[in-house]
Amino acid sequence: MATTTIPIVMISIGDPVRAGFIASLARPGGNMTGNTILGPDLSPKRLQLLKEVIPSVSRAAFLWNPDNASNVVIRDELQAAMPKLGMSLISVAVRSTSEFDTAFAAMLREHPDALLMTNDPFHQLHIQKIIAFLAENRIPGMFQTRENVLAGGFMSYGASLPELFRRGASYVHKILQGTRPADLPVEQPTKFELIINLKAAKTIGVTVPESILLRADEVIE
Repeated sequence: MATTTIPIVMISIGDPVRAGFIASLARPGGNMTGNTILGPDLSPKRLQLLKEVIPSVSRAAFLWNPDNASNVVIRDELQAAMPKLGMSLISVAVRSTSEFDTAFAAMLREHPDALLMTNDPFHQLHIQKIIAFLAENRIPGMFQTRENVLAGGFMSYGASLPELFRRGASYVHKILQGTRPADLPVEQPTKFELIINLKAAKTIGVTVPESILLRADEVIE
């Protein structure tokens, strides 16, 4: 770490404990605090939503980066939750640009019914490539953030990024008022959004149930 004294406010980070940035969410213990994009039961909730939209889904691919400790957490959560929903996991590990085509080809041989992905920074750099691949192969994609759905993805369920940034600003204020980062627990998200892109749904041949559309925070047409 570059500094252990200058206060650092993390916003929408993955798993800061597993990444080694803090000792625990409740007691960060150092010069870093803020909030995480990960929340309790988010992975099972995404799977449940997929099942409600596409009841026949049974094989779900998961695009993850083995070099990202937070991705490992999400993979483990999905593996634990899938059997309860009668689903199985297809692992799609990509840590470099050169691995995308090979990983996608291997995934297609497994005939996935849907794909879930994380907010991994490296994968986000290539989000248009990923969305184009899903559209071409008519694979529903479940994303973590609204921004990926605005870019053409099918649906997302996850923490509200604007809310996390607003909460992050409150941390900056408290630190400037003299509170030590070590005394400010790292927050998990409390506001979540379900976003659906009906244009993408039409492209991949999915009809979204009216009950889901009514629950959505935003429907893109």
